[in-house]
Amino acid sequence: MRLAAIDIGSNAIRLLIEEVIRTESQNYVRKISLTRVPLRLGEDSFTLGKITTKKTNQLVRTMEAFWNLMDVHEVSDFRACATSAMREASNGVSVAEIVRLRTNVDIEIISGTEEASLLFSNFKDSRHIDALKSYLYIDLGGGSTEITLIEKGKRTAAKSFKIGTVRGLNRSNIETIWKELEDWLIENKIREKELIGIGTGGNINRLHKESGLKSVENLELAVLENTHEYLASYTYEERISKLRLKPDRADVIVIAAEIYTRIMKSALVHEIKVPKVGLSDGIILELYKNWENKIS
Repeated sequence: MRLAAIDIGSNAIRLLIEEVIRTESQNYVRKISLTRVPLRLGEDSFTLGKITTKKTNQLVRTMEAFWNLMDVHEVSDFRACATSAMREASNGVSVAEIVRLRTNVDIEIISGTEEASLLFSNFKDSRHIDALKSYLYIDLGGGSTEITLIEKGKRTAAKSFKIGTVRGLNRSNIETIWKELEDWLIENKIREKELIGIGTGGNINRLHKESGLKSVENLELAVLENTHEYLASYTYEERISKLRLKPDRADVIVIAAEIYTRIMKSALVHEIKVPKVGLSDGIILELYKNWENKIS
């Protein structure tokens, strides 16, 4: 059996397809394919307050392609979730209805709370965390950042903030949101805890790679700051031509480094794990658990 997750973010849209492997001792899932389309819905939503007809048509064509890919891969079940760009767009619900009527893909516009919950599902009983330690989980997207406090394997606090890389290209009103984030850190006594960071999203994956670390090594704050300075020393065009970054990564990677650095400093977190999982992985896990519950 094969499962699929569609993550409709602010900077890009992803289709993850995984296969359920059944053995006598256990069932598990393995990745079949990951397709990423650089459709930046946040470019409309965060500046115009709505998704334009052009972006809507591009979204429809992307969902048509994803539907065909799922058909070819014989996907049994899937879930499509849209995050901050569509939930903040004044016409987000009507755009989702257009997509449903034209492609059969039913898009769920999820809240920041549900987004954080799906992200956290990646770490329940996970090899990524030590049940005896505490973590600050930071998922940075194009339009929002989900922060979750994990203590002894349990989520004890979580909040979504309107801080993101695409949103950061238009820096209006950003300090008000940073004040909200810092107040939340104080309210939850984050600075009084000994925490390790966990970072997810395409930007932290790339920052980890640019730092030259091995995949299992944590990214220390000082190294992240050096990586930020290194990337900022190049122009946008040089990041594409010399560092081989994709255009839609090259213009936000420095902003991402700034956001991670500021959050880590504010929370007194000195290192961050980068397990390279995200929302689509969490969606797949939820689909898999639902399937397991049905057969048990």
